[in-house]
Amino acid sequence: MNKSSEVARRRAWSITKVLAVFSLIAGVIYWFRFSPIAVSSHTIERGSIVAEVMGTGTLEARVVAAVSPKIAGRIGQLFADQGDRVQAGDLLVQLDDEELQQQVEIAQANVEAARAGILRLTADKDRATAAFAQADKSNERVLTLARQKASSQDDVDKATETLAVAVTGVTRAEAAITEGQKQLVAAEKTLEYHRARLADCRIVAPFGGVIVNRNREPGDVVVPGSLILRLISTDQVWINAWVDETEIERLAPDQPARIVFRSEPTRPYDGKVIRLGKETDRETREFIVDVDVLTLPENWAVGQRADAFIEVARNDDAILVPARLIVNRDGQAGVFVATDNAAHWKPLTIGLRNRDVVEAVEGVQPGDIIVQPIDAKSVLTDGRGVTIP
Repeated sequence: MNKSSEVARRRAWSITKVLAVFSLIAGVIYWFRFSPIAVSSHTIERGSIVAEVMGTGTLEARVVAAVSPKIAGRIGQLFADQGDRVQAGDLLVQLDDEELQQQVEIAQANVEAARAGILRLTADKDRATAAFAQADKSNERVLTLARQKASSQDDVDKATETLAVAVTGVTRAEAAITEGQKQLVAAEKTLEYHRARLADCRIVAPFGGVIVNRNREPGDVVVPGSLILRLISTDQVWINAWVDETEIERLAPDQPARIVFRSEPTRPYDGKVIRLGKETDRETREFIVDVDVLTLPENWAVGQRADAFIEVARNDDAILVPARLIVNRDGQAGVFVATDNAAHWKPLTIGLRNRDVVEAVEGVQPGDIIVQPIDAKSVLTDGRGVTIP
């Protein structure tokens, strides 16, 4: 073999090896890029979808009363404790009332004394009236005798003076009765005042509800404004839910809602929007929506956290796509649909949506099979072969 043939043979062998390496590399690249990958599948169906607005808040009572005394005193007895259910008018707290009872007795005695005084003054008036009548008759008789020249001027003057004294006596008696009546009114008002203070020693429930907090014990001295018990009405208990201000246009009173307490994350409770807040927090850009809890859990506590999902729209015949299967490509939402063992990208026009599913207005139809790689590291591309286990 000559030298040129050997060079040609070596060159051909080198080219063959390079081509073989390139072919291997190309095969590997093809395998990783175009070989079928295992995917999970979901068949699109029609069904109901509910669009919801979520807010997080706490359970609160609409009507709350801080049970406190109207007067200063020492707690004698407590008739309610935390967790007790009470009715309107039930006795909750009894303050020590011994001193006030004595004051009522004294005031009652003053009233009786004033009434007795009026009786005495009335008798005095009757006596003064009788004296006046006698003086008037005597004066009339003396004047008649004087006109007949049968009585002296001295007798006339004495009769006139006696009549004037009798008139003054009647006037004084009437004034004394008026003063006595005023004293009786003052005594009665004083009695009413002390009776009211005595009644204030009995603190009763202003409405029916549940005692949620007890701050004092028997023997404690309390003053007006001191919190003894906290009472809430269970007629309306709601969630003060904080909702993003961007959702305000979609919300309205009476919208149905479901409430999920953090203590029972798998069980929703029925609710209804009662009112919308009219002020947005300047920092969080959220506002409060009050959602009435129509049915309370067996165990609940004021202040416990809950999520309110408010229904703002519904479609009972929608094409449903699981939200977890939505893929965004260049800002466009879509899914991969399996056709002839290959994945094909389908852009979607989305209508209603919630946390779990979205409504596909355009892009897919019922019966289409949406696929997603089983291995999170795998990436689907348009036209990529797929295998469905």
